Amino acid sequence: MLSPDRIPDLAPLQTAAADYDVVRRAIGYIRENWREQPEIEAIAEAAGVTPTELHHLFRRWAGITPKAFLQALTLDGARQLLRDSASVLDATYEVGLSGPSRLHDLFVTHEAMSPGEWKSGGEGTTIYFGFHPSPFGSALVMATGRGLAGLAFADPGKERPTLADMKGRWPRATYIEDSARTAAIAKRIFDPAQWQAQQPLRVVLIGTDFEVRVWEALLQIPMGQLTTYSGVAAKLAKPNASRAVGAAVGKNPISFVVPCHRVIGKSGALTGYHWGITRKHAMLGWEAGRVSAAA
Repeated sequence: MLSPDRIPDLAPLQTAAADYDVVRRAIGYIRENWREQPEIEAIAEAAGVTPTELHHLFRRWAGITPKAFLQALTLDGARQLLRDSASVLDATYEVGLSGPSRLHDLFVTHEAMSPGEWKSGGEGTTIYFGFHPSPFGSALVMATGRGLAGLAFADPGKERPTLADMKGRWPRATYIEDSARTAAIAKRIFDPAQWQAQQPLRVVLIGTDFEVRVWEALLQIPMGQLTTYSGVAAKLAKPNASRAVGAAVGKNPISFVVPCHRVIGKSGALTGYHWGITRKHAMLGWEAGRVSAAA
């Protein structure tokens, strides 16, 4: 247990989580009414705030205006990112980001559990977990002594199903709730000020050999860039394995950090997301704000 003076201040993340509740309603309205190109007044009303409040909220939450956020989520915007990112995986390999060093903006180092550890269903592994505020709602952080092993998200009142979903991936592991232990990891993940190369986030990948290879490829998609399932399959020298890649992407246990949300369909459509397509929209828009701020 961490002493009170070592427990990280999660107040900014609590504010971001409250903002996300409004963002979630706004995105839901936009997705249902995008053909009508709704005005900001209609979006704000659907989200339960004034247009001015919505403007300031997006500035605080994503660092960009609602208009810029919406542009980042359009089909044309996604297609443009795909065109710009056509060789993103090739580029990351060329500059030496394929090893366990700086893999993307979060500064992640990773290792994989042995096939035997995966086949055993996590038997003999202790996983500590806790729910924490995040820019995308309530986040379930799960960690072993070796690093972050799971990251999932829950809508209000859905924490129990989310925890059950994640426990089902490693049914024989021992689970201990320890929010004080996982709070520092949550802050490290969601607070951009904590993204430092000198303190890389340690991640442990628990899956089949093929799944781990797919997840390692995802780690090489830079923030603000996108790729396709077929693009990942081609990088793995399995050009006919798009469906298998899609299945592995869907089973990714470390959402956001292993950025499966940056994989979309060839058409530019965002396709599905295990924790909700609205959350996938939100992640891409939030990251667009981070990239814009860094430009």
